[in-house]
Amino acid sequence: MSTPQHAPGDNVIPMTEAPNSIEAEQIVLGAVMVDKCVLFEIEEELGQDPAVFYRPAHETIWRAIRKLVVGGISPTPVVLADELSKAGELQRVGGASYLHALYGAAPTAGSGQHYAKIVREHADRRQIATLGTRLIQAARESGEDHDELLATARHALDRTTVEERWPAPIPIGQRGALPPFPVEALPTWVAEQVAAVAEFTQTPADMAASMALAALSTAAGGRVHVQIRDGWVEQTNLYLVVAMPPASRKSDVFAAMTRPIYDIESALQEDTRPSIIEAEVAKEAAEARAEAIMARARKVDDSTAATSLVAEAAGLRMEAEAIAVPPTPRLTASGDITPEALTKLLSTHGRLGVLSPEGDLFDIIAGRYSSRPNLGVFLQGHKGERLQSERITREADLGEKPALTIGITLQPPVLMDLAQTPGARGRGLLARFLFSIPASTLGYRRIVVPPVPEKTSRAYESRLAALIHTLTDLPEPVTIKCSGPADQTVIKLQEAIEPELRPDGALAHIDDWAGKYVGAVARIAGLLHLADRATGRWGEPIDATTIERAIAIGEYYIAHARAAFDLMETDADSEKALLVLDWIRRTKVTSFKAHELVTARRRAFPTVSSTGPALRLLDEHGYVRRLHEKRAGTRGRQPAAVYRVHASVTEVDDVSDWKA
Repeated sequence: MSTPQHAPGDNVIPMTEAPNSIEAEQIVLGAVMVDKCVLFEIEEELGQDPAVFYRPAHETIWRAIRKLVVGGISPTPVVLADELSKAGELQRVGGASYLHALYGAAPTAGSGQHYAKIVREHADRRQIATLGTRLIQAARESGEDHDELLATARHALDRTTVEERWPAPIPIGQRGALPPFPVEALPTWVAEQVAAVAEFTQTPADMAASMALAALSTAAGGRVHVQIRDGWVEQTNLYLVVAMPPASRKSDVFAAMTRPIYDIESALQEDTRPSIIEAEVAKEAAEARAEAIMARARKVDDSTAATSLVAEAAGLRMEAEAIAVPPTPRLTASGDITPEALTKLLSTHGRLGVLSPEGDLFDIIAGRYSSRPNLGVFLQGHKGERLQSERITREADLGEKPALTIGITLQPPVLMDLAQTPGARGRGLLARFLFSIPASTLGYRRIVVPPVPEKTSRAYESRLAALIHTLTDLPEPVTIKCSGPADQTVIKLQEAIEPELRPDGALAHIDDWAGKYVGAVARIAGLLHLADRATGRWGEPIDATTIERAIAIGEYYIAHARAAFDLMETDADSEKALLVLDWIRRTKVTSFKAHELVTARRRAFPTVSSTGPALRLLDEHGYVRRLHEKRAGTRGRQPAAVYRVHASVTEVDDVSDWKA
């Protein structure tokens, strides 16, 4: 049969293989296998649809890689082969040898993002080619009029535009995948313990890493300060909370990462016990002698002799008061301690770590067992402000700059309860916490796993012990300065964060938390610096590399803080967001301004400002995008923001599909 001929004016494009780059796909997969931390920046380029890969085997491998990384597991060829084998897909994707070939395909892990752009561009071209075929078919067979056909084309093009890729929205009530903790930013002896404990307990590394920071904070908080530049000094104590569902082995991870603290505390108490007993006996003896002489003075009739005896007794009482009985050393307090008892302990010891695998402390903070919440000690203990309380004695009020560490693992509902506590948000308590909400590994855990290597746990325990003993022996707190390059790195961080705190910035809804973010990074940098030099030389200035590592950890906590505050928000914003989605679906709008929403739904949104929380929620979940329009010239009001609607919104028939 002869090949059909086309007239010159037909402008037909000959069909060839669909656009693709197998080599780019291989490099992308290999990059994440080399370094799991690049997954999320690559995913920003690829989008959420695994079908972006041309080769079906690559799509299958990508799904497996992503599942492992979200669970905190590095997708090395061996681990990935095991995962695919369990799913019965290993041979279908090319076998273990192909996975090793992918591992070697990436020049560097950092190259993955560049090649992800190439993969995405080819996927977009394939979508456009498919779209063209669909439009030709619609033009030939559809009964639609011309305008309706053009509307369909614009709608489809909006979904496949190469210039702006827009992943599918995340259902309200759910959240996108959060980044895993950057374990590689920790000192080697800490990172190895974190990885080993996470592997043994089959839990995300996030939990062990956060508890490791809590252990370092307990060791250094109040004993070492960080001076970023003249006039700016931060303490090194942190408030950390990990929220995970039941049966997540929180207690096992907590014990493995904090046990050395308790062992060291017991050893310190045992070492000081003789001197405490000696001081107590000496004080009691002096008080007894003073009381004996006073008893004689009461029986003497001679006033001169009585006066002499009273003077002698007074001298002995002063001698007794001069004998200081040192307090029993304390590094920690239990999670069920009351604010009053904590205030007294913190006043006595100056620095303390409240560590707990349960959420009892948050119940107490919320006022569960008292008439009203008592937040004072938790606010003052973070920043190092003088403790204010009428319930502690004057003698006990010794701490000018108390340092409180909090390291807690709990269940998400406890966190939500705390958010409802009067003053928890308004007075800045929640803004002091670094939140971690790891993905649950339940249902994906391996049964037979290697224990934590003895060498790894011994190194962790010995270096943490060395650090604690060195710092507890300091007569006064020590201040470590940042080097010039380190300060410049902090300045760049401040310059990057500041615009995000504006009303239209990415961190505007957690500006109370984000306003303390740079200070938190400095505190983390101080702990990394000390841990790097656990056996000595920690008095050296903090370098820029350490600040950069702290920033990597800080970026992790930014993502998780946004998720935590979303979790703690009420459902009112979600319900209003669903009202907006319903309005969009009914009106088929592709873009709108806030005042149009007010006009259409005035009962729910009486003012433009009242639309803010709902529109922000929709923006965060990918249903709309706020477009920042520039005003013409230098004068006049800033144009109202335009919200562009994700094309899929008008395709949903049931509003319940938008909410998990």
